[in-house]
Amino acid sequence: MAMDLVKIAEKWQRRWEEDGIFKSKKSKKKKYYVLEMFPYPSGKLHMGHVRNYVIGDCIARFRRMLGYNVLYPMGYDAFGLPAENAAIEKKVHPYEWTMKCIEMMKEQQKMLGLSYDWERKIVTCLPEYYKWNQWIFLQFFKKGLVYRKKSPINWCPECQTVLANEQVSGGECWRCKSRVEIKDLEQWFFRIRKYADEILEYIEKLEHWPENVKTMPKNWIGKSHGTMVEFPVKGMDKKIEVFTTRPDTLYGATFLVFAPEHPMVMELADEKRRNELQKFINKVVIDEKFTRAAEDKEKEGMFIGRYAVNPLTGKEMPIYIANFVLMDYGTGAIMAVPTHDQRDFEFAKKYEIEMIVVIQPENRKMAEEMKEAYIDSGVLVNSGPFDGMNNIEAMEKINDYLEEKGLGRRVVQYKLRDWLISRQRYWGTPIPVIYCKKCGAVPDDKLPVLLPEDMKFTGKKNPLETSESFKKAKCPKCKGEAKRETDTMDTFVDSSWYFLRFCDPKEKKAPFSEEAKYWMPVDQYIGGIEHAILHLMYARFFTKALRDIGLIDIDEPFTRLLCQGMVLKDSVKMSKSFGNIVDPGEIISLYGADTARMFMLSTALPEKELEWSDTGVQGSYRFLARFCSFVENNAEKIKSCKGKPTLRSEMLRAKTSRTSRKVRENLEKFELNIALINIIELVNSITEYSKDIDDKKTFGFAVRETIKLLAPFVPHVAEELWEMTGGESFVSLEKYPEPNKKYEDETFELAERLIETVGNDIGHIKKLTGIEPKRITLIISPSWKYKAYKMAKESREDLTKRAMKIEEIRKQKNAIKYLAELSKMFEFSEILEKEDEIKFLKGAKSYMEKDMAAKIEIVDAEKSSKPKAANAKPMKPAILLE
Repeated sequence: MAMDLVKIAEKWQRRWEEDGIFKSKKSKKKKYYVLEMFPYPSGKLHMGHVRNYVIGDCIARFRRMLGYNVLYPMGYDAFGLPAENAAIEKKVHPYEWTMKCIEMMKEQQKMLGLSYDWERKIVTCLPEYYKWNQWIFLQFFKKGLVYRKKSPINWCPECQTVLANEQVSGGECWRCKSRVEIKDLEQWFFRIRKYADEILEYIEKLEHWPENVKTMPKNWIGKSHGTMVEFPVKGMDKKIEVFTTRPDTLYGATFLVFAPEHPMVMELADEKRRNELQKFINKVVIDEKFTRAAEDKEKEGMFIGRYAVNPLTGKEMPIYIANFVLMDYGTGAIMAVPTHDQRDFEFAKKYEIEMIVVIQPENRKMAEEMKEAYIDSGVLVNSGPFDGMNNIEAMEKINDYLEEKGLGRRVVQYKLRDWLISRQRYWGTPIPVIYCKKCGAVPDDKLPVLLPEDMKFTGKKNPLETSESFKKAKCPKCKGEAKRETDTMDTFVDSSWYFLRFCDPKEKKAPFSEEAKYWMPVDQYIGGIEHAILHLMYARFFTKALRDIGLIDIDEPFTRLLCQGMVLKDSVKMSKSFGNIVDPGEIISLYGADTARMFMLSTALPEKELEWSDTGVQGSYRFLARFCSFVENNAEKIKSCKGKPTLRSEMLRAKTSRTSRKVRENLEKFELNIALINIIELVNSITEYSKDIDDKKTFGFAVRETIKLLAPFVPHVAEELWEMTGGESFVSLEKYPEPNKKYEDETFELAERLIETVGNDIGHIKKLTGIEPKRITLIISPSWKYKAYKMAKESREDLTKRAMKIEEIRKQKNAIKYLAELSKMFEFSEILEKEDEIKFLKGAKSYMEKDMAAKIEIVDAEKSSKPKAANAKPMKPAILLE
């Protein structure tokens, strides 16, 4: 009778919860902290979630069975724009929508049998969590890690609100379809660049992170050494700072170019040009935000009506904005040298800007009419006192000159920008700052600063701006009338320290207690590679900043990182937009949680893409159903303690031991699919053994060890079978199988290979000949072939010459032919000694006779007159069917 895998799952989930077996607390045991990147509660789980969680759960269960004190928590990254959009569209409060989504998600997570300590659940939109976001903000503020400045944002003039990039489509507001503008707004920043060097330096210490993930932040931070040069603005008491790695070309700089969104553009622009400039800025920054950096994109720009002065030549330089200059490099302004940069060359040609050659090849003058920029090294010309120098060698001398004259300085620059945390939205952590006309921006330490509930979500303006009760405040310093900050924090703040809160989520006096020093760092972190840059970098920044404040004593938050691959269907990422979603709930309801788990874990390595397959799901179900039926049908034999070791049962014990070692190694290396392949092979061996059980004790041992091996992967089935076979405790808390040293040599593995080979060869001969034999003769290779094989394995050089010195080999008629065959072999496997080969075949004889329905005789080729005896080789007996 087939077991109901759905009911089995429900039974054991209930039992686990009743007994609280996954609750974690500090102890003297060695700890192991497993964590998946916590989800945004958008409703039901998708298969990407399922894959992430079952990988994490498998690792957590494995470590628990190894004897570790495991912390494995779950929470919800609950603030964010989707909830606010839902409030506008569905007329439901973001809190109500979010909590409903959390309940749906949690229900499905429990259906998967994930072994979380649910008592540690955190929800970032609750005041008991976001209070500590605000507290950390204030500590950073005291340490100078927080500041406020103007920064460009996407602005919808109709909705009077800031838009995220994903809310802009074709340059229009997603809601009202108005043209979006770029607007400068005062916003709050975390000074992450202060930690750029340490974040870079410590990347090399992250030994257990994927190399491709370690490369990403290096590129994102973009550290480079260069020169900061100051260009005075003609007619104004202002200077423009430009970062360059090519001070040798400074004499050839003939114009400056700003990124369109640079805050100085409108400040310097001629008033008559501002409307046209704003249109160009909107076009570049909004419409072309994803294509402006493309190499093949046409270079476009506008003159802003202002000039700068080249500090070395004194020449006036027109100032432009252009679509190829980005704010995230240098200062957002570049000095353009059209003769020695192809991009600048094309721009200067198009807008008829002066070109001055300052580098030319040795012993050759540049053509008067250049067809392209000269980008190789050479000799400086038109460069004042530096004429005649090699341009590379002149760089340091030009830098010395700039510093001596106070015109520039050597600097280290980063592509990385400080972290803009301001969001003009309701559904986020309120920034705890109050603005007073007398005192300025004053931190508010009366925490938490709660989100108001009397909100109207119209889609216009920042919702918090509409709440008078929220905006009105008293200044903490002078007690006068003041206004509260209406920006909320970027939701990345919530996820930058949540792993610390899990260590003690009920702590009320601090964001986390001393218990964090026991649990941290996270031993195994799991999540998608799409978070490999921002989330991981912000989490590392927070860890280092909190360390410097004295709250923790670690440098890095995550010891090991696993980035799971995407789930595909028909070779395309599963997505609602592609209409190829498979509902995990339906799979669980139909086939049971363990079927879904096994398919997810058995199909591909965790870091590789996984192709969804209905056939694969059904295959996983069939395996589990067969194994359950097998154990159920043999339950009494499995419970039996009777039996004496036989050669066959010793081989089964060896196979079990060997599989335990392999599976442990697989799990340590996250080769979860390979681990399952090894377990399935063991199940097949046990099934074969069950056809002729000659030692019930060993049979029961092998089955029970297999159940334990399966427990991290398919825990509900494992618990049911463990109970069925006499287990009194939860298998989830049993000790994970470990190899037996007695069986660690290769003898039993070679014996298994020998018997499998013989069985396959007999089957092949039967198929070819059509003979159903009553008698099978296995002729064991003569001793000299074993000696010759081992000589060839050591070295094939002069094999014949060396072998023929041995009389036993030399006198054989077919020795030369066999030696030639050995010389051509591609590789040599280990082999049994002849005596062992005979011993193991004799030990398997009884079983093989029943399986083949024929008598089996084992003879030595040296004592056989059969012509086939000449074909016998080590580990490959000659076979005669009669």
